[in-house]
Order: sequence, then structure tokens, then C-alpha cells
Amino acid sequence: MGSNDSGMKIVHGEAGFILEDVPHFSDYIPNLPTYPNPLRSNPAYSVVKQYFVHVDDTIPQKIVVHKNSPRGVHFRRAGARQRVYFDSDDVHACIVTCGGLCPGLNTVIREIVCGLSYMYGVHKVIGIDGGYKGFYSKNTVTLTPKVVNDIHKRGGTILGTSRGGHDKTKIVDSIKDRGINQVYIIGGDGTQKGAAVIYEEIRRRGLKVAIAGIPKTIDNDILVIDKSFGFDTAVEEAQRAINAAHVEATSTENGIGVVKLMGRYSGFIAMHATLASRDVDCCLIPESPFYLEGKGGLFEFVEKRLKENGHMVIVIAEGAGQDLLDAMDERDASGNKLLKDVGLWISQKIKGHFARQNKMAITLKYIDPTYMIRAIPSNASDNVYCTLLAQSAVHGAMAGYTGFTTGLVNGRHTYIPFNRIIEGQNKVVITDRMWARLLSSTNQPSFMNPKDVNEAKEQEEPITLLDGEECEDKQPSENKAQNHVTTKRTGSK
Repeated sequence: MGSNDSGMKIVHGEAGFILEDVPHFSDYIPNLPTYPNPLRSNPAYSVVKQYFVHVDDTIPQKIVVHKNSPRGVHFRRAGARQRVYFDSDDVHACIVTCGGLCPGLNTVIREIVCGLSYMYGVHKVIGIDGGYKGFYSKNTVTLTPKVVNDIHKRGGTILGTSRGGHDKTKIVDSIKDRGINQVYIIGGDGTQKGAAVIYEEIRRRGLKVAIAGIPKTIDNDILVIDKSFGFDTAVEEAQRAINAAHVEATSTENGIGVVKLMGRYSGFIAMHATLASRDVDCCLIPESPFYLEGKGGLFEFVEKRLKENGHMVIVIAEGAGQDLLDAMDERDASGNKLLKDVGLWISQKIKGHFARQNKMAITLKYIDPTYMIRAIPSNASDNVYCTLLAQSAVHGAMAGYTGFTTGLVNGRHTYIPFNRIIEGQNKVVITDRMWARLLSSTNQPSFMNPKDVNEAKEQEEPITLLDGEECEDKQPSENKAQNHVTTKRTGSK
């Protein structure tokens, strides 16, 4: 076992096996006592064969391989262990929610409380009111299965949330003073960065406090994991707005419906909502540049589609086209760049273009459902996912793991080091199959030229035939990029 420059635990094995492990109490606190897992005598699990996860179980990051491929990067599998590092009566857990709202927050809170209580017999659980700053400036809320029984049916978070307020010294002082020894932190990449700093301070002080993260971002922009909770609900709810825009557009001559969806840096909601809807004529996301004027521009495509169909629906992610606006260089308390309303802007630009051209009269309706989508309860799929995430976090904390985020990797629940989660953002790869599928579905142009694609390719992995495997054909990168443009434009005609 070794560690790299970032302090991550790296385990190397045969055939190119690499385990990016998560920290454990035993790494910095010697001779800790362990206890039999209470699940051994839990009637709910008495019929489950091999319920406890084997100590060597790992999950591969890549599952598409060739016969000679190295085994590659793996993560530790989530789940209950035979031995735990807490006596249930000694556990004093707390839960905090940070950042923006997202469907499923209350479900995660509920299942952490119920998981601790029903599986491990833990009865001291509190909620931190109002995000990170609540550790040192607000009261706590006592959480019991009875208190949280129905909260999954409500949107938002019963604990309240906020951005910023991350003072690691005050937070860790509060954790120590209150006697808290398990901290469950629900939030996005900024929140997880804060959790990583809290973990480092906890470890520096040598405290036996488990720090477990549950990744929350409605934009689905967290690295490594398959998807974040609330994403399915957001895509489903976005269909209502797209359908309303389609009804408005088809009910008038030359009707245009514009829908703005969430996606500050990543266009996953807009892309998946477009693919699911089939009523969208054009999808614009932050990762794919577009332009308005001239040949191949958006205005030309709008005119063409109106002449063909008599109506049009445009979906735009909130972070798309910000380079075309006079973007503000201001940030919120979480460090996110403040964005201008690109939906309103593009609506006005389209109206202005047709008013100047005087070719055809249009009727444009702009719909912004973003805050309505964030505030709804999670759907059935997300409720199940939230339950598993919460229980995985509880199992990990009880087993003595700390400094980790739990999430799905290739359909399996895993423990991922904070370092991997916070080193960047997950984005739509515009030279990947999924975006090509969208272009062929909407029949929209890519709005890209070879120069755009070459720039995109410089920031991405080599072209792949299979996920994670390089092309055998070693053609020059410029030709490969041009081939992608050709493929896309062929698919969009």
C-alpha cells in the first residue's frame, strides 16, 4: 500500500490492479476496539445470505475492457462489515445539508436516521440547522424515526440549507464540544470540498469522528459516480415544461417555445430531457458552443425549422451561451459564478432577429421552471437510490471508514475518496456518442467547426471505440476531430 502526492491511499495488485482506497480510523488511531455488527442479530437480515461485504470486495471504474487490458482503477465496495468501530450506544451522529435544493434531500435525511436506528440501534441523531454555518451559529434539531417518518413526501430539506459559512476551526470545535462522532454531509462538489477540509482537520486532531459525504447535485456534474440523486426526478419534471412549450408553440403560427433548464457548467439535464421528450428541435448546453448570426447559426436553423414544421421548441441550459452575454465576474457564497438569464436573453435575440428581418411574424413563449423542479419531492426511482446511498454511508461510518463519499460506480455502491470527487466536474463530452444521439434525434446542427472540435479534443481523453479503450487506428488528431464533425453533421441533416 502507498499514497500519492494528494495523500490518497493507493493499493497496487497483480495485472495492473489499482485500488484508490478511502481513509480508515486505523490509519491514524492505533489499537481501537471493534464490536460485532448488530446486524448479526437483526431479524430483517437473518435470512440474507452473505450480507456482509468481504473485506477485499472492490468495484472497477472501467467495465469495458479488452482481453489484454490491465485491471485498472477500483474503488472499495460499500456495504455492512462484520466488525464495526462504534458501540451503538456511544454513537452521536449529525446530518447537515448544504448548497442548493434538490429532490431527494429529505429522503436521504430520513434513511440515514432510520438506518442508524433500525439497523444499528443508534438513537442519538441530530440535524444541523442551516448548512455549514449552523454548526456554530444555529440550534440543532433532534431527529428520530418518528420525526422523519413522512418527510420524504416533501420537497426541500427539513434542516434548511445555505451556501458558504465554512469555517473549519469553528465547525470542528463544535463537533468536538457536542460529542459528535459521525457527520453525514449532503451537498455538491463545493460541499464535498468543505467536507474534505473538515476530515483533514479531524484527522490532524486525532479525533475518532467519521466524516461521510452523500453527493448532491441536480446538475449531475460530480465526477466518478454514475449519477447523482434527484437527477431522474429533475429530468422527469422537465418534461412538463417542455410539453407546455410544445403546446404553446403548436397552437400558433410560427410558434416558438423556449425552456431554460438547470445546468450551470454541465448540460446533462437539458440533454436527457431533450432525448426523453422527442418534442425538442434544438438543445443548447454549456459544453457545446453555438453562434447566432450567419450561415450555420441558430437564427438560420430557427427559420429553417419554422418553414418546415410551423413551430419549434428550444431547450437551453442555464450555463449555455454565457460567452455571448456580457457575463458578470461575480460569484455566490459557494464560489459558483453568477449567471445571467440566458433564456430571457436568447428569447429577446430571436424576437429581435425576426423583427429586423420582417420575413415572418413569430409568437415566442419563454418558460423557466428551474426553481419549481428543484423544489419537488423525489420520484420512485430517486427514492430507492436515496435509500441505498444513505444506508451505504451509515455502513461505512459504522465500519470506521471516513473521508469518503458514497455513490454508484457502474451500478454498484462504492466508497470514493473525497480527492477524486473534488478534482473536477463531470461534463457532457460533445465528441461522445450520447451527444451524437441527441443531434440525430433533434436533427439540429452541431454549431461547431473543426477548430471548435480540435479545441474540445485537446481537453479530453483520446478518441475511443469502446468506453475507456483507445482507437487502434492512429490517425492524426486533426483528421479524427474532423471525422467527428463529419459524423455529427451527417447525423444532423
